[in-house]
Amino acid sequence: MPTGDRIEALIARVENGEFVAAIEEFYTDDATMQENLAALRAGLPALVANEKRVLAAFEKTRARCVRPVFVQGDQAVIHWLFEFTAADGKAVRLEELAHQRWRGDRIAEERFFYDPVQLQPQ
Repeated sequence: MPTGDRIEALIARVENGEFVAAIEEFYTDDATMQENLAALRAGLPALVANEKRVLAAFEKTRARCVRPVFVQGDQAVIHWLFEFTAADGKAVRLEELAHQRWRGDRIAEERFFYDPVQLQPQ
């Protein structure tokens, strides 16, 4: 079950732009991630590789947690706002909910809920 301090540490890493380090530090070796109804990504190496692929597509990525964070038992929901900026200056703003199941002090399962229309450059 995650402590408030542990969740705050995860949020700080992400808001500081340390996306890959956050996955390495806060996810179990067998963790899964899922975007809406897409196929699961499974295993820490796959999660890290996907994060690096996404980050490489953009010149700048920023994240902000929208409070409050909801925690009950081993479940947490974090409301995120992401801004991705490409080298040509085109921006994508993504608002999502991340539903997490924690195992001890690490995330074992995470599913992201967002409207895919947001992925179109503005």
